[in-house]
Amino acid sequence: TSHSDAMKPKTKRSKRFLQNREAKLVENAKTAMILKGGNTSETVTHALKDVYALKKPNAVLYKKKNIMRPFEDPTSLEFFSKKSDCSLFLFGSHNKKRPNNLIFGRMFDSHVLDMFELGVDRFSSLKDIKSTKCAEGTKPMLLFAGELFHTDTEYTRLRSVLTDFFRGPTVSAVRLAGLEHVLHFTAQDGKIYMRSYRVKLKKSGCRTPRVELEEIGPAFDFVLRRTHLASDDLYKTAHRQPRGLKAKKKKNISHDTFGTKYGRLHMQKQNLDKLQTRKMKGLRKRKGGVKSGQTPPKKARTGL
Repeated sequence: TSHSDAMKPKTKRSKRFLQNREAKLVENAKTAMILKGGNTSETVTHALKDVYALKKPNAVLYKKKNIMRPFEDPTSLEFFSKKSDCSLFLFGSHNKKRPNNLIFGRMFDSHVLDMFELGVDRFSSLKDIKSTKCAEGTKPMLLFAGELFHTDTEYTRLRSVLTDFFRGPTVSAVRLAGLEHVLHFTAQDGKIYMRSYRVKLKKSGCRTPRVELEEIGPAFDFVLRRTHLASDDLYKTAHRQPRGLKAKKKKNISHDTFGTKYGRLHMQKQNLDKLQTRKMKGLRKRKGGVKSGQTPPKKARTGL
């Protein structure tokens, strides 16, 4: 059988499966695969489970060990990406040279685009922090503090990867009660601090509630180790939008500094003699060319 025959769906279920994987104008929510290497520590195992809990339901957790080195050879990662239809990944490993190691990354066209290796200096799990947790699948608000996230190229790309990883599905609107989870990332003194909070809305005596943050975990202190950045050309290609999503430019519309919208209209030259006005008795023309209700113009006096 040919390759095209092998890919033809034979049941409705397989047809839906293939349709879900097809290229779309609006992409599905990005799914992350979470894997562990051939050797892991207790810290790495708990960290992977906690990140999986934050990512649910848009995540796949692989429980078996996978002997791979993403920075040396990413082919195994790319194989898993195609198999599970995941465009994001988190890989955990542990060895003497790089203890408690987490690699966050993303794919483009089933090939590695960006990768960031973060060492876990300190970790507090969801179980360690005793508090009421947010419901599964809650879309988090992401906050990034620190100049490096805006000035340094590596940190800017890392911010982009973390945003892609944790932002969840795209929604058109969110109710106030739905804004209950905050993920805060701080870049300071050569470390990246990740904290997770639940938003508590308290009574304030006025219409706007008083906001309090309660830490719910997990909490990480990361150290940036190795990075793999895509070339500028590949990065631009990955960000290219299809024509169907691009907003059509509207001609003759402009905005001023204050956001006021102005429109320019182009009209044909009008003949005011043929302009249709309200048909009132007082506006009708007489036979002499003077409208009724008006006195004829006086003739100019001639000099003596």
